[in-house]
Amino acid sequence: MALVRNALRVMVRGVVVCGVVVCAVISACAPAPPTIAPEPVRTAAAPSAQPSTPPPPRVVVLDPGHNARNAANPAEINRPVPDGRGGTKACNTTGTQTDAGYPEHAFTFDVAQRVQRQLEAAGVRVVMTRPDDNGIGPCVDVRGQAGEQAGADAVVSIHADGTARNGTGFHVAVSDPPLNPAQEGPARALATALRDAMRGGGFTDSSYTGHEGISLRRDLAGLNLATRPAALVECGNMRNPAEAALMTTEPGRERYAAALASGVLAFLRR
Repeated sequence: MALVRNALRVMVRGVVVCGVVVCAVISACAPAPPTIAPEPVRTAAAPSAQPSTPPPPRVVVLDPGHNARNAANPAEINRPVPDGRGGTKACNTTGTQTDAGYPEHAFTFDVAQRVQRQLEAAGVRVVMTRPDDNGIGPCVDVRGQAGEQAGADAVVSIHADGTARNGTGFHVAVSDPPLNPAQEGPARALATALRDAMRGGGFTDSSYTGHEGISLRRDLAGLNLATRPAALVECGNMRNPAEAALMTTEPGRERYAAALASGVLAFLRR
């Protein structure tokens, strides 16, 4: 019996030892539990930059004086229209001309087109009060209201004078006394910018009217009716031989246009 009990003890120990060994082996061979990656930290996406909206272009009305067919239509251009100060005046006039017959209406339209090209090249939107030099009018009251209709930042009326042969130089007219806020500070600032640019272009102040190149006028309906900054430039005297000679050449008209465009841009940048 003793021998049997000893044999049993040995067998039990072997089972236990083998169980431990097997468990150890199984434990060593078992795959490691899967590693769970932590959730990534989510951050709010930065808003995409919105493209900025460019500001609208500045608007300038150019008003080339008179028109080619005014002289052939006296009934139309002589009819009375409001003058902006409680009275009336003629719808329009024929304008003047050089002694050789070069007309003011052709000069003003040519110069206005040149100014238009220069302003548009600078990003300005230009509105003309007449599309060509082959029509009638428009009347001075329509011209005076053109700036408001276009939402203009400035209105420049382009003319040439016809006075005694010895009169020389340019002048810039503004409505006086002013009838609204636009005719006060803004119109005076526009007139000053145009005056300074004309001087810078080599042109001299008028020898026969105005003061320091500025003329205060109450009789110009196109200025009286303006509700936007407006000025009228008499570029020179078409009856003066030297100034007439300059006005009848393309280089001369380009000089006038460059000065006027420079003055408008200086006003817009102020």
